[in-house]
Amino acid sequence: MTTEKQPSPTDAVADATTNDVAPASALNTVAKQDTITNSMPDSDGLPKPDHASLKYSLLGPSLLKAGQDSVDQSKVSEIIYSASKGSKYFNREEAKDKILTDKIDKILAKKRRLETLDLSHERRTADNLIAQLEQSRDLTQHIVHIDCDAFYAAVELLDRPELADRPFAVGAGVLTTCNYVARRYGCRSGMAGFVAKKLCPELVLLPLNFDKYNAKAAEVRAILADYDPRFESASIDEAFLNITAYCATQGLSPADAVAQLRARVHAETRITVSAGIAANARLAKICSNLHKPNGQYLLPSSRDAIVTFMHTLECRKVNGVGRVFERELAAVGIVTCGDIFPHRALLSHLFGEKAFAFLIRCYLGLGRTSVQPAVEYERKSVGTESTFRDMSDPAKLRAKLRATAEELEQDMRRAECKGRTLCLKVKMHTYEVVTRQVVLPRAVWAADDLYGFALPMLAKLEGEFPGMTLRLMGLRCTHLVSSKKPDVMVFFGLRPGGRGGGDGEKKQKKDDDGEWEQWPEDGGDDDTPELESEEAEERDDNTPPKDHGDSNHIPFRRHGKEILPNPSPSKNKQQNEPPEEEWWDCPICARPQTADERLFNEHIDLCLSRQAIRDTVQQDASLAQQQQQQGDRVTPPDSGTTIKKGTTAAAKERKRARRDDAVADPRQKKLCFG
Repeated sequence: MTTEKQPSPTDAVADATTNDVAPASALNTVAKQDTITNSMPDSDGLPKPDHASLKYSLLGPSLLKAGQDSVDQSKVSEIIYSASKGSKYFNREEAKDKILTDKIDKILAKKRRLETLDLSHERRTADNLIAQLEQSRDLTQHIVHIDCDAFYAAVELLDRPELADRPFAVGAGVLTTCNYVARRYGCRSGMAGFVAKKLCPELVLLPLNFDKYNAKAAEVRAILADYDPRFESASIDEAFLNITAYCATQGLSPADAVAQLRARVHAETRITVSAGIAANARLAKICSNLHKPNGQYLLPSSRDAIVTFMHTLECRKVNGVGRVFERELAAVGIVTCGDIFPHRALLSHLFGEKAFAFLIRCYLGLGRTSVQPAVEYERKSVGTESTFRDMSDPAKLRAKLRATAEELEQDMRRAECKGRTLCLKVKMHTYEVVTRQVVLPRAVWAADDLYGFALPMLAKLEGEFPGMTLRLMGLRCTHLVSSKKPDVMVFFGLRPGGRGGGDGEKKQKKDDDGEWEQWPEDGGDDDTPELESEEAEERDDNTPPKDHGDSNHIPFRRHGKEILPNPSPSKNKQQNEPPEEEWWDCPICARPQTADERLFNEHIDLCLSRQAIRDTVQQDASLAQQQQQQGDRVTPPDSGTTIKKGTTAAAKERKRARRDDAVADPRQKKLCFG
């Protein structure tokens, strides 16, 4: 299968399927994107003339998407700037850019003060953290990140092959994805459709069809399950796998196993996927973007190779670093991950302890090595939102709130949970995001309850913002309570119990989608810092609209973020592998039993048998009686004569009655203190 590669400034790093790492001198000669650098603020944090920082921000969160390496980004930024200037969106972005610039000025002022102090303690603290993290480095796992190439566009191309050589995108108001032909013009996901048309007048826009995308994603996931049954879906078109066990059992190298997987996906689904192979999820996520489309990149599992790779890697290419954090880091002189170490003494003071730990892990190239199904993560919230045309009519706003509540009810039903806190999110026509929340008197999930508690919050907003005009509305439930019924099979050991409450999430973290329902972080770790509210709102502006009118023709809106259980491995693979012997633990005696329903039930009946309990008690009573008879003859302490006690008929009758009572009641056992 031919591996197609796009020109990339990272092509000098290593070959797509070899274990060789380019020397440091080659890495240092990797060309930077001059046009992007010229659009960035100066290293002193002051914006260049002519709104340079704003123009760079307007390029959007998908600036580093594959297929845009040859694009003149300065030209693209000028077109976006001119097309959006004077709009409400432009005014909002301009205001946020000014706020960020003021924040950076404060960071630089604090940096200048810190540089006059003795930071030896902070430097030692950072060095100790680095030493501790180095001891936790795990190089034994082979983690793979699979990413479908322009997934929505690839699926549409199967039905529209005549568009193979034409630029086209999926989405109308906002592009959700576009093919690689369109990316050469600067078009990218998250871009407004009218702006994309200015960049590429020949661009063909196709409507969304999530039924097709979910069906194709299910085909891909069925193949992934054969390589790692516990793979972790990161979204509809990407997943993490741990192929360590597969490579060991099949006798394949990681590169050969992934090449086999990619070839099989292409043969069975007719779409292509790219892959990154590394020692942890963070590195695998970065590597999967290096040889797109239809390629793979293997980063050798050695400390030297990883540190060398990270040394010249731009911080923006690390998942968890967005436009805002990138500008803040660049202002203090951190452009690549290699720049983190010289500034290690300043990081905790400038960005906080969490960001400090995150950056140190990025510098070392560390990340999580655990991969598990998304449904096993504990869910923190359930939410839904939709973008629509400007709406100010109170009646229509209430109708939209009702529809949102009904949609959230469907999501809560599928997640099998209720919420104790309800949050209302709206976005004004000025792109200002406002949220309100209320603690509920009881856990709720029904649409009537959700609407009833959300309506006062909406009415209060109407009072705070007279003539309020909205373009987005959403509801979210937090502090979830599981509504699942107890699983009897799990209780009796017939089936292993899972974690959490069904559909799961790792935790709430901001990502480029800006949605409430978040997936496990793509290659990230638990220490990924929360991004600022400015960046969170900024990313919301690029959320693909998921509601362009009446969506009642489908039971619920499908947006590619649904958390689904992993499919079972294929039957062929199951036939080739020897079946593992299964054991069921008895809930009474806790001893493993053969996994046969009839035999298992007989064993439980035996454990619970009253006759068995009665026989046991009778046996204990008989032993106690023998011991008592042996002790009937006693010697008084003040006499040398031996007497026999209890010789009267009444005494014998009392002893017999006590023995009969002990035998008659199986719940009682005679206690002897000797």
